[in-house]
Parts: sequence; structure tokens; C-alpha cells
Amino acid sequence: MKNVLVISGHTDLNDSVANKIVLEELKKALPQAEFDILSEEYPTFNINVEAEQHKLRKADVIVWQFPVFWYSMPSILHRWIEKVCVHGFAHGSTGTALEGKKLIPSFTTGAPEVYYSHEALGYTIDELIGSQIKSIAGLCKLDLQPSVYTGGVSYALRSDAQQLEEIKKLSKEHAERLLEQIKQA
Repeated sequence: MKNVLVISGHTDLNDSVANKIVLEELKKALPQAEFDILSEEYPTFNINVEAEQHKLRKADVIVWQFPVFWYSMPSILHRWIEKVCVHGFAHGSTGTALEGKKLIPSFTTGAPEVYYSHEALGYTIDELIGSQIKSIAGLCKLDLQPSVYTGGVSYALRSDAQQLEEIKKLSKEHAERLLEQIKQA
């Protein structure tokens, strides 16, 4: 069985609907997977680099689960990458620890997917997020898998019962697609 490491980059899962549901569904379906909830492990962003690198060494499949904040990854996930995926470990002539490991980016946006287009925003989601992830994966020699993406799941809509049900439905569908991607990796 593949060793799966799911890294949650949400800064506050207590204030989430979609990412919280995705993680709950993954935990039910993948009880053997390791879940690294960065906001719980490192609320002050003081990353335990050695512990995180150990988790990565064990993993065959790595999932980055996060919401898109301000057209990028949340700050805690970015900080984790900065501290953990360093020269000599993840890249450079001796940095081969991540080489060949499967990376599955899994992310959500509050705005509907149609918003991330050249017509609406001037950029696609792949140009905003995908290019960052492709660059990181390439540098670290990770085997980048197709992203799993869902838009239109803003926590701001949760006060409307009908919209909340739609967010829950979309989040569960996202988790199903992600599980399929993990199985294929």
C-alpha cells in the first residue's frame, strides 16, 4: 500500500466548510494515511523541520490540500514549503529526498471557477496557482499529478442554508475526485 501524506494548508479549519469536509472525507476513506494539519501543529508558524522532513521521506504520495487565498497558497503552507523543502533536502545536488514522489495539489476557491478566466480576471487558476506548484515540483523533482480543484465554495455563503448544502455537496464531490486521484497515483 502506498504511504499517503495529506498536508492541510488551511490557516483555520474551524472557519472552513469546504476544506474541513474534504479532510473529513479523506480521513474516513484513508484511515492509514497520515494527516498533517499545519494550523493545528504550528499555530505560530514555528515549523519542526526535522519532523516534517521525516514525514515526507516516508510518503509515496503527498497531497497539498488548501484554499486559495489572495490568488496564492495560504501563508502557513507557503512557510512550510520555505522551511521544509530546502536545498540539500528537496533540491540541489544532494537534495533528492522528494525525487519521484507523487504530488497532488488539491485546492478550493471561494469564487466560482468561471471567475478564474482570461475574460473575468485576466488569469486562469492554472496560471495563478498551477505555475507556482509546477515550479516547486520541478525544482524538487516531485512527480506532479493533475490538480483537483473546486470553485464556488466560499465560507461566506454558509449562512444561507441552500448555499451551505451546495458547498457541502461540492466539497464531498471534490473529496471523491481527490480519492480517485490518490488511487491512480
